[in-house]
Amino acid sequence: MTRALEGVRVLDMTHVQSGPSATQLLAWLGADVVKLEAPSGDITRRQLRDLPDVDSLYFTMLNCNKRSITLNVKSGRGKEILTELIRRSDVLVENFGPGAVDRMGFTWQRIQEINPRIVYASIKGFGAGPYTSFKAYEVVAQAMGGSMATTGFEDGPPLATGAQIGDSGTGIHAVAGILAALFQRESTGRGQRVDVAMQHAVLNLCRVKLRDQQRLAHGPLAEYPNEDFGDEVPRSGNASGGGQPGWAVKCAPGGPNDYVYVIVQPVGWRPLAALIGRPELADDPEWATPEARLPRLGKLFQLIEEWSSALPKWDVLERLNAHGIPCGPILSIKEIAEDESLAANGMIVRVEHPERGTFTTVGSPLKLSDSPVDVVTSPLLGQHNEEVYVGELGLGGEELRLLKTDGVI
Repeated sequence: MTRALEGVRVLDMTHVQSGPSATQLLAWLGADVVKLEAPSGDITRRQLRDLPDVDSLYFTMLNCNKRSITLNVKSGRGKEILTELIRRSDVLVENFGPGAVDRMGFTWQRIQEINPRIVYASIKGFGAGPYTSFKAYEVVAQAMGGSMATTGFEDGPPLATGAQIGDSGTGIHAVAGILAALFQRESTGRGQRVDVAMQHAVLNLCRVKLRDQQRLAHGPLAEYPNEDFGDEVPRSGNASGGGQPGWAVKCAPGGPNDYVYVIVQPVGWRPLAALIGRPELADDPEWATPEARLPRLGKLFQLIEEWSSALPKWDVLERLNAHGIPCGPILSIKEIAEDESLAANGMIVRVEHPERGTFTTVGSPLKLSDSPVDVVTSPLLGQHNEEVYVGELGLGGEELRLLKTDGVI
């Protein structure tokens, strides 16, 4: 069975997380992703190692289903080889610092001259403006994209989210742009540039907070549990801030992840009131309607927690779901790694690596009926040099040996 992007060649000049997360998704969709690394390799091969002298999980979990070649693009011969690689590629993805690829001699104009059909995707921390030259990291993007200011409790400091919305979130945005550009190329015959900034991606994921900033101009946000409002959207703990109030309530035995997130819909109030042992609240004018409950959100979830705290979270989950009440247990990463349903859905995957043995990684969240994904191990550094340089670019074996001796690969 062919896969969705079969026949698409991606030249992957990315490193760390934002770029590799994008190119890994393209690989999972069937593209031939050739990861071009400096002879020293992607820095994450050596970061956060759990085993000595073996590619780290940081690297292996972001570079599955790719091929690896090495190239010193600062050398004259390296530039010539890079030119040929660009000529043979459909997509080029990079996440170097601003201007780095231009300084290599490969401006967008030059790249278009080499290959007018190429899609050139560039991931940066920020767009044009005063932040352009800032160094961007995951939490810097969260800080400047609206996430940290609106995460946490109102009496505490701003908090980063554990989800990598700055890095992998940007990678997903980049994939959307690349696929759109490839689709448009079918009608125009031309490639184009795709620019994605980490700050912009985080802001896109924080759009509901921009919504609430505008609503705040017309009065307090009733869906928030906060008592006082200034002129900025406040941190509101675990409140959903949406049309249906929600909160994480404690469960037995009281461990750090013994919680269930509960959402109170209008239709669910009567069965929920009965479930927590307060059936009279279903008809009490002070509790019966959503409008009446909004000013009492703190007390509302306190009542639910008085009930839930005596039960294990899986019992709470079962009883709430029996009445159609939206809820979800807080799952630790350990619980997720051991979740049989996630394994059955191909989201928790065991992969064999030639040096580290078996490791666990996340599978493709994109499920296409005619483009199945088989997650295979990340490549060793330069594993495919001969395959690409000799087998595809037509270099001779002796030249390949000299390139290595001269530090070009």
